[in-house]
Amino acid sequence: MRLENEVKFDVIEASHMGMCFGVKAAIESAKQLASRRNVTILGELAHNARVRESLEKLGAKHGSLADDKATTNDVIITAHGTSDTMRTKWQNLGYRVTDTTCPLVHKTHAALSQLVASGYTPLVIGKADHVEARGLMGDFPTAQAVLTVHDVHELKLDTPSRGTRLKIGVVSQTTQQITHCEKIILAIKKKFPHTEVKFIDTVCRPTKQRQSAIEDLCTKAKLIIVVGGANSNNTAQLARKCEQLGCISYHVQSPQDLRPEWFAATRRVGLTAGTSTPDELITQVKKKLLEISRS
Repeated sequence: MRLENEVKFDVIEASHMGMCFGVKAAIESAKQLASRRNVTILGELAHNARVRESLEKLGAKHGSLADDKATTNDVIITAHGTSDTMRTKWQNLGYRVTDTTCPLVHKTHAALSQLVASGYTPLVIGKADHVEARGLMGDFPTAQAVLTVHDVHELKLDTPSRGTRLKIGVVSQTTQQITHCEKIILAIKKKFPHTEVKFIDTVCRPTKQRQSAIEDLCTKAKLIIVVGGANSNNTAQLARKCEQLGCISYHVQSPQDLRPEWFAATRRVGLTAGTSTPDELITQVKKKLLEISRS
């Protein structure tokens, strides 16, 4: 018989969760470089405080892509990537540039370049102020970002010259939900009914795997703990997906964020994590969950 104040539950892990191969490779590359010489990371290598702390312990400095100087001769482009314009700027300033851009982000850049070269007006589904989206749009002055259907309604595009048809080419920030992208594409077609719209699906496979795993996890547990940095877009997307599926979700950055009262009325707790979340942090959160369950 369960006592009134007893907290007892099972922890069920998502089949796909945590750090993706692109982020792991970027971190390993940065750590190797930082262990050999002084280096400045131009932004957040991955959106996770633990990752930042581990690099700072090796002596890595942090700067901004928008700066014109760094305190070290070596600089690192983060896993989120940047525009060719920005990359060339740092090279021309005389810095040694190490590029840790995720290969799947590079693929998205190539897709957008292909669309522009074929005469399409470029759109990016994503957050306009996100480093990945800024990088994608950086080489194309006419590019715009749309995140919501409202953004689409407010969209204004240049009218093509007489005798030519407006063509819209769309890619996505790699960490968006593919179902959300499909909704945005339908809104674009509705907004511009006589326009050719070409969408290249650039939502990365790790993101799709984690989104799909959430759907399965939400059939097994109605309360989900999502582990990741506060400013991690893909982690926020996972938490949002849980809520869309009718689950309660808590986005936590560390074991210290967990509150025993969250679990008073549940027997199963789901656990997932964003693609920038280190494995050891997931393990620590799971350990804390089990401690709460045994308390």
